[in-house]
Formats: sequence, structure tokens, C-alpha cells
Amino acid sequence: MTGPDVPPPFSLAYVPGVIPGKWVRTWNERTPDEPLTLLQVPAAEAAALVRDRGADAVLLRLPIDRTGLHAIPLYTETTVVVVPKDHLFAAADEVSVDDLADSIVLHPLDDTLDWEPPPGLPAFERPATTLDAIELVAAGVGLVVVPQSLARLHHRKDLTYRPLPDAPRSQVALSWLEDETTDAIDRFIGIVRGRTDNSTRGRQPAAVPAKPAETGGRKAAGKQAGTSKRRPSGAAQDKRGKPRRRS
Repeated sequence: MTGPDVPPPFSLAYVPGVIPGKWVRTWNERTPDEPLTLLQVPAAEAAALVRDRGADAVLLRLPIDRTGLHAIPLYTETTVVVVPKDHLFAAADEVSVDDLADSIVLHPLDDTLDWEPPPGLPAFERPATTLDAIELVAAGVGLVVVPQSLARLHHRKDLTYRPLPDAPRSQVALSWLEDETTDAIDRFIGIVRGRTDNSTRGRQPAAVPAKPAETGGRKAAGKQAGTSKRRPSGAAQDKRGKPRRRS
């Protein structure tokens, strides 16, 4: 049902591995009359979707081209290397970038890690997606370095992953068009930043001008009738108003 008094749904896109569930639940609790619709989008298309107004906002991974976009970083992800379960690295607690020097490291086209250049030996060609790279790792072609959330998303029984603490890390951010910061987006920003429902958020209403001072009517009549409530000058002060003497 739509109409002049029914707000349109707030559309939120998100890239694979990002889980917006807790924020969506809070939105539904606080704004039951304004539905929120979810749309999963490939990482490579996330920024373009918002620019083309395919969604009001998107949860994506930085870095991106921020031209025309706002982006609020929300949290930083752990970076891991995905390897076969029988790989030498599977026996380690963590792996360093230098450890990858002699390994083929796949670099998918949708990679969001800011490598300069990527570690390890390059593969013959770049996989189109992270999922394609994961499947190549399972086939024994090489290794792939990804945010931990993607390693969990594409989990396989024959693969495992280990932290890569000295590798670049991606940030998950909320992004939307610069010139379209709506009230709905303001409310969602408050939710992802952990504001309570009673916190000040969103745009503030215009200030209401103060009423001019009254010069007549009851106030003036009260003064003329001597109804002022000021204490006579000789009245005793309240005990709580007396300064305490020094001993």
C-alpha cells in the first residue's frame, strides 16, 4: 500500500560477507511504519548501484572511488590467506606476507585489498570473482588472500584459512550519494553508529522564533494591581541560602 502518508521503503544494498541483520532488526523495531528492503550486490558493482539510484545506501568495502559519494567506515576486517587443509601453512597459527613469496597468489578482479603490488607469484590470469579464486584454491592452483568474512562465506571442508596480520585490511563502510542525505539515511546512520532511539539524530527542525514580550493584558494588569511575587527587602533569608560561618 502506498500513498502520500506512506513513506517509500528504505533500500539498503550490501556486498557478500557483510551481515546487516542486527541493524535491520533495530530499524524494524524503531521504524515499523517504514519498511527496509535488502539487496545483495557484487562488490564490483556496489558503488555504481548507489550512483545509479538503485539503492538508497550500500554497505561495501573500502577503498572505492568516492567521487560523489559519502562513506562512513564502520569496522575493519581481519585479513586471512585461504589454503588447502593439507597445505604447510595450515599447521601455523598465522602467516606473514613474506611467507607467500614462493606461492602463486590469486588476485580476483573484485579484490578490495589495497595491494601495491599483490604478494607472491602471479597466476596466469586473474579470476573474475573471489568465489572463482576460492574454487581454484580447492583445485590446487594457488592461494588467495581475502577479508575473513569472505573466507567464512565461501567455507569449504577441504579448505582452511590463517590470519595474515601484516597484510592490508579492508574496511566495511556505509555509503550513499553526497547530495541525498535523507532523513531515512540519517536514521540508519544513527543505528549503525550505535545511537539509542532517544538520542539526538537526523536533521534538526527549524528553530521556532520566540514570541514578542507581552506589554499589556494580564501581565500589565498584574503589575498595576501590585501582584508581584518578589520578597520584601526586609524578609529573612532561607536558612539554606545563608553562608556557613568559619569556626
